[in-house]
Amino acid sequence: MPQLPHRHRHGDRTEHLEACLQRVGNFQTVSELFRQLSDSSRIRIFWLLCHCEECVLNISALMDMSSPAVSHHLKQLKTSGLIVSRREGKEVCYRAADTEQARLLHIMIERTMEIACPAEDAAEAAAVPQLPDPDAGTGESRGGYPLEQIETIRRLHDTLTEDLSSRITIEELSRRFLMNPSTMKELFREVYGSSIAAHINEHRMERAAELLKDTDRSMAEIANEVGYESQSKFTAQFKKAYGMPPTEYRRRIRE
Repeated sequence: MPQLPHRHRHGDRTEHLEACLQRVGNFQTVSELFRQLSDSSRIRIFWLLCHCEECVLNISALMDMSSPAVSHHLKQLKTSGLIVSRREGKEVCYRAADTEQARLLHIMIERTMEIACPAEDAAEAAAVPQLPDPDAGTGESRGGYPLEQIETIRRLHDTLTEDLSSRITIEELSRRFLMNPSTMKELFREVYGSSIAAHINEHRMERAAELLKDTDRSMAEIANEVGYESQSKFTAQFKKAYGMPPTEYRRRIRE
């Protein structure tokens, strides 16, 4: 045990705490888990799937979001182990994982927002103290950014994902949403965990995969719909994302 600057009681407890603090990997796992819930849309999807099992199209309708945007959030939630999926014919259905972590997060969301779980007695729910709202009275959200800027970034995100064929520059986005380009890029990364280009490209590849699976459109048509004028560049990006050219992906998934 290290020599601490100040001597207090409970030396045995301090030794135990020190041992726990050395497990940096465990804390990193917790950090990654909570990072998945840093997006309000993702929290809404997770909460929905705690109460039902749904496919991407139904989730999109309930959330009033595009299918690629929903697919992106589902991918993040599944990677973190918070949801699971099963295939039913050509559809994939999602639901919250039956794990202690998922159950605790479900409870935390409802307690914080005072949402009465459909499967829970309302009187029992009301008896539990409400957790304080970390943003109440501060006018700020993550990273010290005003909530207004956070909402602007979300609108920017929706604009980009609603029309994946468009190629809008950072300068155009800056003028349209009245935000400094540097601040916009930094805040987007803070909210969505990656750069604007990387995040939107992920949506483009997911949409391309859907089109390859569900339509007979040519490679050129699909490339154009997801924002690539060059079919060769589209093929290179798709191979980077899925480990195979789009033609091979279509053949395999249809088999």
